[in-house]
Amino acid sequence: MAGNSRQSGRSVTERALSVLTAFGPDADRLSLTEISHRAEIPLATAHRLVGELENWGALQRDAAGRYAIGLRLWELGLLAPVHTGLRGVAMPYMQQLHEQTGANVQLAVRDGLQAVYVEKLTGRRSTPIISRSGGRLPLHTTGVGKVLLAHASREEVQEYCAHHLSRHTPYTIVEPGRLVRELGGIQRRGFAWTTEEMTLGSCSVAVPVLSEGEVMAALGLVVDSARAEVAKLVRPLSRSAGSIGDRLAEMNRTTAGVE
Repeated sequence: MAGNSRQSGRSVTERALSVLTAFGPDADRLSLTEISHRAEIPLATAHRLVGELENWGALQRDAAGRYAIGLRLWELGLLAPVHTGLRGVAMPYMQQLHEQTGANVQLAVRDGLQAVYVEKLTGRRSTPIISRSGGRLPLHTTGVGKVLLAHASREEVQEYCAHHLSRHTPYTIVEPGRLVRELGGIQRRGFAWTTEEMTLGSCSVAVPVLSEGEVMAALGLVVDSARAEVAKLVRPLSRSAGSIGDRLAEMNRTTAGVE
């Protein structure tokens, strides 16, 4: 689609958001032409919207004339409850868990059909991983993602399985029936375990973060598949997740005025 027809039915807000979502992990700096192409809006419209977003601080331009996400959006992002509440509570326990295990530690929440990584901790000697704070990965390929999907409603699981299950390695589970059976097993045993389903050479184990019976997030560890010992990882992981959940519940009771 070309010209103004690309704007048909799209509000100014939608077009402005399309400018912001043109940026991503693989495109953190873009020219005006690239923004126009990725946002699917005419160059003249992109020029106007980018100028307004830059003036407000949502975008910033470098010496070469390329644009990046501005500090104003970063400041607003820090006000999100998932950052001020969940991340703030979880960080001390995640740091302790990383010190105990030496493994990568991940905290994720579910947003629709994806796992959003709230925070991750990694060390110099930790197994390389592709997840990043603020990044998204499919639910069926990771330990934290499977935990979150296992605690979704039956309708949500059916909707997820109705979509194409992407294969990232030869070991990724892409058969809906097999995935549903595994999700049932996760619910029964209380943790998820993946072996090289997202990245070759790495395994992950994850548990739910429960607060007053509600799954608030998933906490996971990623280690080298050659030295993975599930039982030794699940115990400290479960303790940390329990402490995070208890602290969240305590904060909720305080906020509600319940002693």
